Amino acid sequence: MLAVAALSARSLVESAALDGTRTVALDCFGDDDTRRLAAQWHEVGAASALCIDDDKLLASLSALAQRGDTMGWIAGSGFDGRADLLERGAALLPLIGTAPADVRRVRDPQEFFGVLHSHGIGFPSVSLDPPATPAGWLLKDAGGCGGWQVRRASPGTTAGPGRYWQRERRGAAMSATFVANGRDAVLLGFNVQTTRSAGERPFVFCGVTGPVPVSDTVQREVTAIARLLAAVFRLRGLGSLDFLLDGDTVEVLELNPRPPASLALYLRVGEGGPVRAHLRACQQGELPPAPAPTDGVRGTTIVFAPRALHIDAVTAAQIAQRDGACDLPRAGTQVAAGDPLCSLVAGGRDVHEVTTRLASRRDALLASLETTT
Repeated sequence: MLAVAALSARSLVESAALDGTRTVALDCFGDDDTRRLAAQWHEVGAASALCIDDDKLLASLSALAQRGDTMGWIAGSGFDGRADLLERGAALLPLIGTAPADVRRVRDPQEFFGVLHSHGIGFPSVSLDPPATPAGWLLKDAGGCGGWQVRRASPGTTAGPGRYWQRERRGAAMSATFVANGRDAVLLGFNVQTTRSAGERPFVFCGVTGPVPVSDTVQREVTAIARLLAAVFRLRGLGSLDFLLDGDTVEVLELNPRPPASLALYLRVGEGGPVRAHLRACQQGELPPAPAPTDGVRGTTIVFAPRALHIDAVTAAQIAQRDGACDLPRAGTQVAAGDPLCSLVAGGRDVHEVTTRLASRRDALLASLETTT
């Protein structure tokens, strides 16, 4: 048995199921498909708060450790900037992934961007102090995820732990998905990320599509960066590198030392699924072979509630019947306006076909909910 913990664990549970690995899901949503695929589900935080509750997580890990049939746990989204919680959890049940001390190093802006600078790796200008003129700067929190931690800088904001300012730059928002073993890394592919504006947060993550082609120059540069950072920060398992791409110019934004949302795009990694590759890299130091080029592209997008919704049994069934729907809300769920409602996945020949299909499915789903109370 394997425990997987995240704000939403569905993707990890689903990926583990590709290889027949039984999982215990620890997350905040308890969606229908998560519970259906997992052997057990533990609630470790409120979905409305989008935050993992320390006490609930540790109680669940302690119970699994006492039971004695769980090999360890994988930490997904929601632990960014929570190295302390990872350490406490790892003391109860083995953590299968990048060590908490190394996660702490990655999430320290001074150390992370210092490493990039010392190796000549490009990134948008960074300041740990408020800029004299905030125009053109973004305020970020190194402990956040999903873009919820990014705002445009404004006057009067003070410095604080994990807080930094970064120049806003042009370029396509990209990521590279990889598997690392603490010394080296293998890239699985490149992805295009999509974001939406949510009030004061202009770059909230809402989807990812890949693998997408990039030039040989970009391929070589990003591969070299990922391999270097894997060794410097002792990365283990699935992860992703976020960067801006303007022509062939790469500027690194951040490193995610844990399974990213893009793992859902890679159903086969070597001889099995992505979770199997994660386990082998962490436990045996084994990296998968470099993937062969593929013709198909996959994409996923988050559907946000257009208004406050009560999900009754009829509405839950209606969402579940939609093509590509996942992260399915259970009957009785209350969803606030602007909160994640569900996700959609689609495949196609290229990015345009996939994004068009996802948009069509999203619009049809939202139209079907117009009469929902």
